[in-house]
Amino acid sequence: MAPGSSPEFSPQERRTLLETARRSIRHGLQHGGPLPVEPSHYPEPLRRPRATFVTLHEQGRLRGCIGTLEAARPLIEDVARNAWAAAFSDPRFAPLAEDELPRLRIEISILGDPQPMEFTSQEDLIRQLRPGVDGLILEEGNLRGTFLPGVWDSLPEPRGFLRHLKQKAGLPADYWSDTLKIYRYTTESFSEQHT
Repeated sequence: MAPGSSPEFSPQERRTLLETARRSIRHGLQHGGPLPVEPSHYPEPLRRPRATFVTLHEQGRLRGCIGTLEAARPLIEDVARNAWAAAFSDPRFAPLAEDELPRLRIEISILGDPQPMEFTSQEDLIRQLRPGVDGLILEEGNLRGTFLPGVWDSLPEPRGFLRHLKQKAGLPADYWSDTLKIYRYTTESFSEQHT
């Protein structure tokens, strides 16, 4: 979320999204797929198409993170599907086991619309980055990677943030070209309070 902006979603809407994410993971353990949701049963803000990421932490460590960059389905459905995918389909981790569920802390990030950035050089791009605020999407040909704003917590320096993002997209850390595309977005992020 950009500094000074007020939350788009009420505490109740946030609670509903977090509860739906947890129910979808529980449903995945029992039935092998995401929780089916009927968007018409939810308030209008949760029915609007939005792009989300769901991040799972277990005792302070990353346990899964899956999301979408384009708003293609209702928010409540995107959260249910991404929560299930973060628990069972993140290729970096084994599928979640039932005994891990009580230790899991769920974080939801709702993405704003990505805005294309204009820059004349890598130095110009680095100068424009807003640590702690900007999520970035990097595209080069058919390669693409993204970092949520929360990644600034572990990569607080803009140059390092960009180098790691290039590697995540499958490019060398020192790669640069005139065809590189960068988009920035902000998120509204919230998580369960317990650890």
